[in-house]
Amino acid sequence: MAQSLKQRLSGLLFGRSLLLLKCSVSLSVMWWLVALPVQAAVEMRVAISDRRSQVTVGSSTPATVRNGAGQGVGQIPQGRAITVTPAPGGLRLADWQGQSFWVEPANGGYVFINDAWYRGRVLVVPTGGKVTAINWVDLEAYLYSVLGAEMPASWPQEALKAQAVAARSYALNRRQRTQNAPYDLGGTTAHQVYKGLASEAASTIAAVDATRGQVLTYGNQIIEAAFHSSSGGYTENVEDVWQSPRPYLRSVVDFDQDAPVFQWSETFSAQQFSQRVTGIGRLQSVVTERTTPRGRVVSMRLQGTNGSRVLTGVELRQALGLRSTLFSISVQGDTIRVDGRGYGHGIGMSQWGARNLAMQGYAYSQILSHYYQGTTLSSLRLAELP
Repeated sequence: MAQSLKQRLSGLLFGRSLLLLKCSVSLSVMWWLVALPVQAAVEMRVAISDRRSQVTVGSSTPATVRNGAGQGVGQIPQGRAITVTPAPGGLRLADWQGQSFWVEPANGGYVFINDAWYRGRVLVVPTGGKVTAINWVDLEAYLYSVLGAEMPASWPQEALKAQAVAARSYALNRRQRTQNAPYDLGGTTAHQVYKGLASEAASTIAAVDATRGQVLTYGNQIIEAAFHSSSGGYTENVEDVWQSPRPYLRSVVDFDQDAPVFQWSETFSAQQFSQRVTGIGRLQSVVTERTTPRGRVVSMRLQGTNGSRVLTGVELRQALGLRSTLFSISVQGDTIRVDGRGYGHGIGMSQWGARNLAMQGYAYSQILSHYYQGTTLSSLRLAELP
């Protein structure tokens, strides 16, 4: 395992001098200060492996292992990895047993979790007889990776900067609501995609650095800055999709017509469809019972040879593996055709729309104000975050 880790790290570090590029951008906007209780540092707590039977951790430099009380219990040599498993009353990490363990790389090293490298440190904790690994990482360093995982690093800087502000706002909004939880968010599309060093690039680092400390606020509160790939023409009022209203998540015209997912179609044989949507037999007819004002399916009645079912748009999207709930279904003999538009929930900023606006010369502040109505681009002193 030690040799494998060194090989992976050397491959990752090849050409990392490119990542030292920084971007100095002059912004002419009115800043507001978000005043919050004082704390010295801002670390995100990101669940990398949640409730696994075991977790592998390691470090690119010598790493200190501490118990849950912060006491040093040993070291992991440079380039080595250790498996953490459940044990009676807690966890076992090599020869150490305890309630939880920190693995903290020295000298700015990187931490290895299962199959990827991350900045920061890792806390492993027992969860329901399993192991959960939580990456504690500086907010801005976390965003270096999120940007590259959520948006192509080759896209225009103004689009990347808009994504950086949205992702920072989303993360801090989540952080404020998870004070008593073991972690703030996960690393998948259920929150924000986070892949560690593998998804960083010079352009993502530049975009984060150029917008350092900038968030979107509404009423002096950091907003829930939802975003998605493509809306298919118009974004949605949040309450039409998620029920809970937000004054800044309103339906607006999108600029995503050039997106490869702006329009799409899927076809299924009658047998394939009946295997994915069970309980109705062979599909005969479809009635859309309710949609959002922009046409997303809220509920749809499917009539088959063995009966009928009413499913939500979300249920059908999951069952059929569709890109969005903005779709229609038609029965064409032995073929079931699904025609749709967009990719994602359609709330907040459209990433393809942000790209196209950036290519037309719009600044990231203009892009953000379009997709998040009535918000203020605010300066946030990181030392004052809770």
